[in-house]
Amino acid sequence: LFQDMSAKMLASGLGKYLSTPYSYLAMTKRSVYVDHHTHEGQESKRLTVVPGKGKYIFVYPFLKTREWFLLTKAARQGMMDEHIEVGHRFPSVKLNTTYSFGLDDQEWVVAFESDKPEDFLDLVMALRETEGSRYTLRDTPIFTCIRKSLKETLDTLGG
Repeated sequence: LFQDMSAKMLASGLGKYLSTPYSYLAMTKRSVYVDHHTHEGQESKRLTVVPGKGKYIFVYPFLKTREWFLLTKAARQGMMDEHIEVGHRFPSVKLNTTYSFGLDDQEWVVAFESDKPEDFLDLVMALRETEGSRYTLRDTPIFTCIRKSLKETLDTLGG
């Protein structure tokens, strides 16, 4: 399926101008960290990513250290509870989490949607101050994107 899609795109007229410097192959999965935590519209209850209406989307790969996975489930849960609490301070930012373990180079691919890039910036700064951030191995490159229709996107290519 993925190879067919890539082959068709590369065989198109646009294909000769494309390259694949990054691969963010990932799938949806229920989070193991939010079973006891619920609120309306939360990302973790969905098994599909439903795009929101935010003007901006920020996408990046996310990897934890090996030490993270060697912590007890309770220790990781405590740090994730703090992470969730920080996220709730920024209701204008919607999180979409996908899982990439074994499919690609990262463990997760995250996409945050918002109309307010300043709120995303403040969210990331606040998350850097949490205990769990010491176990982040990599969370770059970050791609900052503006929501556009396919037609609008194609119309902006080459000019």
